[in-house]
Amino acid sequence: MTDTLAPMNPETLDRILTRVQKPARYIGGEWNSVVRDWDATDVRMAICYPDVYEVGMSNLGILMLYDEVNREPHYLMERFFAPGVDLAAELRRASLPYFSLETKHPLGAFDVLGFSYGAEMTYTNTLECLDVAGLPVLAAERTDAHPLVIGGGTCMVNPEPMSPFLDAVYVGEGEEAILELLAAYREMKLANGGARPPRADVLKRWAAIPGVYIPTYYHTAYREDGTVDHVQPTVPWAPKVVEKRTVAKLPPPLTRPVVPHLEAVHDRGGVEVMRGCTRGCRFCQAGYVYRPVRQRDADEVVNAVGEIMRNTGYEEISLLSLSTADYAHIREVVEKIADSYHGERTVISLPSLRIDAFSVDLADTLARAQLKRQGFTFAPEAGSERMRRVINKYVPEEVILEATAQTARRGWNKLKFYFMVGLPTEEMEDVQAIVDLVGKVAERYQQTCGKRPRIRVGVSTFIPKPHTPFQWVPQDQPDSLRKKQELLRRGLRKVGAEFSWVDPAEAAIEGLLSMGDRRVGEVIYRAWRKGCRFDAWGEHFLLDKWLEALAEVGLSLDFYVYRERPLDEALPWAHVSAGVTYPFLRKEHKKTLAMVDTPDCRKEPCQVCGFQTRDNRCSLKYNDLVAFVRARKAATEDAHKLAGAAVP
Repeated sequence: MTDTLAPMNPETLDRILTRVQKPARYIGGEWNSVVRDWDATDVRMAICYPDVYEVGMSNLGILMLYDEVNREPHYLMERFFAPGVDLAAELRRASLPYFSLETKHPLGAFDVLGFSYGAEMTYTNTLECLDVAGLPVLAAERTDAHPLVIGGGTCMVNPEPMSPFLDAVYVGEGEEAILELLAAYREMKLANGGARPPRADVLKRWAAIPGVYIPTYYHTAYREDGTVDHVQPTVPWAPKVVEKRTVAKLPPPLTRPVVPHLEAVHDRGGVEVMRGCTRGCRFCQAGYVYRPVRQRDADEVVNAVGEIMRNTGYEEISLLSLSTADYAHIREVVEKIADSYHGERTVISLPSLRIDAFSVDLADTLARAQLKRQGFTFAPEAGSERMRRVINKYVPEEVILEATAQTARRGWNKLKFYFMVGLPTEEMEDVQAIVDLVGKVAERYQQTCGKRPRIRVGVSTFIPKPHTPFQWVPQDQPDSLRKKQELLRRGLRKVGAEFSWVDPAEAAIEGLLSMGDRRVGEVIYRAWRKGCRFDAWGEHFLLDKWLEALAEVGLSLDFYVYRERPLDEALPWAHVSAGVTYPFLRKEHKKTLAMVDTPDCRKEPCQVCGFQTRDNRCSLKYNDLVAFVRARKAATEDAHKLAGAAVP
């Protein structure tokens, strides 16, 4: 490929794009996009969500960082997404490098490339992006002439599978440190006369920033049975444990997002009303790593809704959080929005609602004020009450049925349910309980309003995730999952519900990438070389190539995916702290078998999960408890010493 760092020639770009299916993915120039003066900025960064444009442009985190960085005079941030198979082929054929959306500069011209990972099945797309850009895929092969490549996002609480490809990893919420990283780079670049500073010097400087993990500074030792013995730093300036960074107060909401040329997966505006969740669903990684709860004021949310509509032309705005009904000001916000937009075409959607009459009432308040009525979504996750206790998402069946009756009384005739199969301790009767519950929902709905609802059921496969109470449990075997899916297919057809599911083979590879150690990086590399990319897309997923790559490296799904881990086993990601302590996670894991609930600490006493952040009441509770325990221990030791007895 060419090594020029000049922008793509417009005529050449036009010729290339006439030969791809969706050229609008690559032209840039969208409403609210930002084009900074390349020569007037000191540090240039390009950011990527490694999937196609329509998926990446639905990622609010990317757009928030884009807005934050481009408000600063010394930096610019441009976007790129994973190139479609057709564009990648055209660029390779013409020996042209992949480029950014805003100025069409080759990715190699940027100082820093950032990849945000919200899903493990996008990992091979990172390698594709780098290779099509003419950059070395392996971090060890990049030199001072290449950009630094940094990864972030939820998946990076286990950075090990991607560590061979990333120069640095940021663990935490991006708004907290993105400007710190760029400021450190700028200072070193200016000191180097405006030229790129040596990458080794930058990485050493970045390692001193809390939340930054430099993979090359760490060594993983393995036991004879293949399990991890320990992960330790190899240089004195690298921290033994990398602590996740958390913003104490949510930054102002994004009110001028880039409006995509193509219909995005989530084609609407979004206001993050709350971040974090303390309900403690044991399968939910986001619920643990995004603690503690932080909320916006009601007026800030209502004003943001109006600004987004004025700045984008969106007719639908979503109020976003992990559990929107738990937002303290949700009733006030819903009523104010309903009053402001009564009778207009605007739709305000409320994702992530609880299964109760309160949530139905909230949604109905908005629906009565708007001309367009959406369907209603429930996420029980499990069909039986026993399993809902196991996963710490206990909702009595009667509450679900009563919420269904409420939707019928209010005229909602489209219902969607989300469940998981393969959960810990699950039996076939628990799967049958999904069919039975959906059948009872249809019956209660018909009894209430005299007609049948349209019910869609989406079933995903449970995949253990790091830093959750289920990080020690095995994933269900494909044969078992297929039997469960067949039971659901037949049963849900009989009760008149539509059914969609995920291929168990795809879930197995996601489990590998989620729970893997550094050796899995070699599997990712070989799978990509064999043609694997866009692994989350069924038409592109190549299970046989993944299995070949595993076999060549001498690893197996049995070891990483289908094996139960002892609670005292050293885990590949233990040197990364997501905030919640292992003693707490182990305690939650043991509660699974006992089917013991853990209450929400926003309403019940603190559960001492260990999450700490400055200026947050959760950390004050935790710190007060620690201080009390330490003081009591010190007093006990002093008493024993004074008595001349041995200290226990």
